[in-house]
Amino acid sequence: MKYLLSLCLLISASLQAQSIHYKSILVDTHNDAVTACIEKKVSLDQDLTGINHSDLKRFKQGGVDYQLFSIWCDGEKQNPYAWAMREMDTIDAVAARNPDKMVVAKNWEDIQKALKAGKLVAQYGVEGGHMLEGDINRLDTFYKRGVRYMTLTWNNSPTWASSHADEKDPKYTGHKGLNDFGKEIIHRMNKLGIIVDISHVGEATFWDAINITTKPVIASHSNAFSICPVTRNLKDDQILAVGKNGGVICLNFFSGFVDSNFLKRNNEFRKSHKAELDAMLATGIQQEYAQGQLADKYKAESDAIKPDLEVLMKHFDHIVKLIGVDHIGLGSDFDGIDSAPKQLKTVLDYPEFTKALIARGYSNKDIKKILGGNFLRVYRANN
Repeated sequence: MKYLLSLCLLISASLQAQSIHYKSILVDTHNDAVTACIEKKVSLDQDLTGINHSDLKRFKQGGVDYQLFSIWCDGEKQNPYAWAMREMDTIDAVAARNPDKMVVAKNWEDIQKALKAGKLVAQYGVEGGHMLEGDINRLDTFYKRGVRYMTLTWNNSPTWASSHADEKDPKYTGHKGLNDFGKEIIHRMNKLGIIVDISHVGEATFWDAINITTKPVIASHSNAFSICPVTRNLKDDQILAVGKNGGVICLNFFSGFVDSNFLKRNNEFRKSHKAELDAMLATGIQQEYAQGQLADKYKAESDAIKPDLEVLMKHFDHIVKLIGVDHIGLGSDFDGIDSAPKQLKTVLDYPEFTKALIARGYSNKDIKKILGGNFLRVYRANN
């Protein structure tokens, strides 16, 4: 009898989660599917089960209504601006082939129409100011293409802003924070309606940006430093500053930014397959995708070192305790990571996050804010 009661409660909780999840507008602020598709020579409108974390059909099945696709290349790529154009062309082509399923939205009216019609809203987030190649006027081109945020730095630093990686590097000799040109970048972004994204930036750049911007910011894919002390995560004073600014911190699913013990375990995993990893890198594949392919090949090994969803929820709880439910969202980093919490394997698994919110007693109103409403508020404040 006790087993039957437990089963009934489990089914009831699952149905409740499904109901609120699919009635909410789910916004994911960071997904690297476009880069993954180019690297793997596949298309987002194919069935990419077992190949990518995401594809057009599975976005719908997982309840994703609004996806900001990361436009990214690392600091070693030649002609990063041209690469950005190629990545946006790639998603534009998918939307053109699937007008009944997907829209690259350019304004609030486009967003509302697409959501009402049950189509995936697609927009772009440029991951790294180096993709401007020093030309501020390219922000205007980005905006016209559908870019609605720009991460000021990736792990590398453009000439006008310092990244988290460089600020901690004793060999870095560049300017720390934003120089005068960097401040001009922020002003132009505010004027255009491109949200300032402070994920990846160094602390000096963070504080310069938060003090200069006149609009709410986002951290498109970052977690809490006090739970997992890596420089890609935000310290408590930074979290408080984002809350005061009216911005939103969007949780990153990467195991290395979730669990402080993961990176050590993952380094051991890579060492055990070093020769194979080196051979893949020698072909020219970007490192993040080589590591992902390795994790896919040795699935049992890679799954064994992943954290539980509850570890990610510790970040959620900590951020909410500091700044409340109005300032948190989702920025999965799917298709740009090789490991996520065990319950969050692909975009199909977003309902598992909603179940975790229900288990914590959040109201339907608050869950809708967390899944997408908070980002929509920031979007409207910037545009």
